[in-house]
Amino acid sequence: MSRSVQRQGESIWNSTEKVNSELLALTYGSLVVQLLQDMDNIQEVNSQLEKMGYNIGLRLVDDLLSKSEVNCSSIKDTAEVIAKVGFKMYLGVACEITNWSTDEKEFSIVLYENPLLEFVELPEGYEDLVYLNLLCGVIRGALEMVRYQAKCYVILDSLKGNDSTEIRVEVLGMIQDEYIPDED
Repeated sequence: MSRSVQRQGESIWNSTEKVNSELLALTYGSLVVQLLQDMDNIQEVNSQLEKMGYNIGLRLVDDLLSKSEVNCSSIKDTAEVIAKVGFKMYLGVACEITNWSTDEKEFSIVLYENPLLEFVELPEGYEDLVYLNLLCGVIRGALEMVRYQAKCYVILDSLKGNDSTEIRVEVLGMIQDEYIPDED
């Protein structure tokens, strides 16, 4: 599964129109700066970034599934698609899925490079800013669209001196379809 998913991610990446990574990094940086200026505290900014990412993730999964021929029959398959196809397709970077829990309900997504961090330095007083919380929201939204309820958070951040960025994903359960009968 892994090799075919990775090849598919590379194929989609090569055939998709790309946005310059510098433009993406600068635009995202401007968005974060504006949020910091508009909101009272950093926790509100973190929350807003996650909400924005969540809404993006809800929409990106449709685009990803329409452009690829992947099958997400388990959380492991879904995680591989996110890492090998999704991150390659939308950020142009490959990442690794690692640190699976024994019950296969938790895993980490490790990014060794990240175009969103190209021109970023955290000034003093902003240590609590989770600059990449947007990515956590994107992952959570995408997982929800394929019926996995999840919680995501950054545990290692290359912006804060780590060698890589690690996002931890906890799968809380499957979302069940709800049937609401007609009242007629």
